[in-house]
Amino acid sequence: MKKLSLFTALLVLSLSSNLLAEKSEVRISKQYGLAYLPLIVLEEHKLIEKHAKATGLGDVKTEWVTFGGGATANDAILSGSVDLISGGIAPFVRLWDKTNGKVKALAVLDESPIILNTSNPKVKTVRDFTDKDRIALPAVKVSIQSLVLQIAVAKEFGIKNYDKLDHLTVAFKHPDALIAITSGKSEITGHFANEPFATIEKQNPNIHQVLNSYEVFGGKHTGNLLSTHENFYKNNPKLASAIIDALNEADEWIKGHKKEAAELYLKVTKSNESLELIEKILNNPDINYTTKPLPNITVFSDFLFDTGAIKTKPADWKELFFEKIY
Repeated sequence: MKKLSLFTALLVLSLSSNLLAEKSEVRISKQYGLAYLPLIVLEEHKLIEKHAKATGLGDVKTEWVTFGGGATANDAILSGSVDLISGGIAPFVRLWDKTNGKVKALAVLDESPIILNTSNPKVKTVRDFTDKDRIALPAVKVSIQSLVLQIAVAKEFGIKNYDKLDHLTVAFKHPDALIAITSGKSEITGHFANEPFATIEKQNPNIHQVLNSYEVFGGKHTGNLLSTHENFYKNNPKLASAIIDALNEADEWIKGHKKEAAELYLKVTKSNESLELIEKILNNPDINYTTKPLPNITVFSDFLFDTGAIKTKPADWKELFFEKIY
């Protein structure tokens, strides 16, 4: 009887240990542009592996995938093909609403403006776009670029006409949109770009800036986020903390090593831009790498609620984040 009890106890202990064991492999998505530089640093410097080992998790393997927009990333996490996704606020808030808050942000990636450029000399403001124009952005209606455009249009034409220019938008990856708008041979006359694509485009004398998202919001705003499902967060508390710690280290490294960070970005992305240009962008005071959100993040969710894009309106920014970040 005693032997059976001992066997039962050992079996329960073994099962409990397996249930409590955290993942030894994590899959994360990133996208194009300098907004995702912290994730590049994580990957190249093996920072998640470093911090996971420091928390006693042993050897954790990290798998990275690159998506062209937030809609694809949202589909990936819902299907379970990745554990964490990165992307702009707009697709994230929609996903938070769609999953009844089961997907939340683990951390912020950056604060950075989004720039709407055009090759059409007649376009000075959003009022000047016509049916002859086409505006490239990562995802139609879903991306943060699409949302900022809608907010800018609502300010010009009224909230009832917020989607007045939506029919002009087309989905392009940022690198493809850069080629299209600078070639002069495409129907694309506008590109709502993040960095470094926005600055690269403005090197072309035929392209000028129409608006800056900081101008639309009257100040800085959170740019992109790293988010995950509550199942991953609850089942992997040490790993979740290790990822945040890794991001904080990456942010500090970027701030103290701008030239090296620019070199790393160019090496990984195989971009042809000059080191001086990328370094100049990283020194732009409007760009900040941080894991902490700005409270005005709810401006995005409020607008989505007011226009019927989401059913639930978060009371404050904390509803959108897992508690480890605050």
